[in-house]
Amino acid sequence: MTATFYDRVSAELSDIDAQGLTKPERVIASRQGPVIKVGGRDVLNFCANNYLGLAGDERVTRAGIEAQEKWGAGTASVRFICGTLEIHKELERAIADYLGFEDTILFAAAFDANGGIFEPLFGADDAIVSDSLNHASIIDGVRLCKAKRYRFANSEMDDLEAQLKQARADGAKEIIIATDGVFSMDGYVAKLKDIRALADKYDALIMVDDCHATGFLGPKGRGSYAHHGVEVDFVTGTFGKALGGAMGGFICARAKVVALLKQRARPYLFSNALAPAVCGSSLEAIRIAGGSEGDVLRKQLFANAARYRGAMAEAGFTLLPGEHPIIPVMLGDAKLAQDFAARALELGVYVIGFSFPVVPRGQARIRTQMSAAHTFEQIDQTVAAFTTAGRELGVI
Repeated sequence: MTATFYDRVSAELSDIDAQGLTKPERVIASRQGPVIKVGGRDVLNFCANNYLGLAGDERVTRAGIEAQEKWGAGTASVRFICGTLEIHKELERAIADYLGFEDTILFAAAFDANGGIFEPLFGADDAIVSDSLNHASIIDGVRLCKAKRYRFANSEMDDLEAQLKQARADGAKEIIIATDGVFSMDGYVAKLKDIRALADKYDALIMVDDCHATGFLGPKGRGSYAHHGVEVDFVTGTFGKALGGAMGGFICARAKVVALLKQRARPYLFSNALAPAVCGSSLEAIRIAGGSEGDVLRKQLFANAARYRGAMAEAGFTLLPGEHPIIPVMLGDAKLAQDFAARALELGVYVIGFSFPVVPRGQARIRTQMSAAHTFEQIDQTVAAFTTAGRELGVI
């Protein structure tokens, strides 16, 4: 019986490869940054979530080292047993103050934050209305909850209102609208002003996953809700992208909500506390992002995005519209996306082809991402490499 299982695994892997859907892991032999070492040579990196360029920043690195020297490698325990350090409380306070909330709860990963938010707060008499393109972690978190589930088409406000009406008609006591603040595969920013208006109309709560917004979108980089000038009830986020690039997630909310989550959220109760080095690096990244230097980095980030977007459009590539630093180059075919990424690497640019199940079938792409650390010269070099690859592969 075990032989049939392993034969089935082998057959599925072969099928994935035959469809051009295999996702290779390319080993990086350097710090994260605009230039990385892959395969023994330096290449331009245009696919990391390193929005503010802080992942390899020496100050962020040093802060993590100093935290580990003081607090050790880890707590060897979950938070409520003997795993809460002073630096955990400091980080909770820092991110709550930065984002404008009463309190914060930390998780080992942003996936855990989204996996742990719904089940402790909502029951069978409640309803979750979720955007159809929400991140997999939100989808899994919703599945763990007994609340009734409703989905609305991506950023379609008429459909959202229809689902809210249905939830109310079905007798939901509490309704929460769950959405990505920025949809990571497309770079689209959620229509939070419209969502806020509908939430007020139907007396619903709002949860926003701001992993691809915290640190650089909106005033002082406070996120998508700040970008739109609205209030929301819950924000989940990460220290693994703009705020240092390490790992770890959080939920910001009212203090009483955080208090309940600390009693009931399973990923919090049954996972070791966030490593001190991650806390130290994240604290330094928040300090930089929230200050005047953060303003300079955000300005450069969006200038880089505008330059790249304009040059790629002029070269003839099909791009999804927007202003976010996520700029997908649409190719359609999964194998073409893999071939394009491989050729780009040969030409000195590290990017990854995205295909099903990460994106819908027929919408394969190269998801390029800008960083404040990129220079205009590096952007121009990347556009030139893409143009060469595009012509060779018949894309442009």
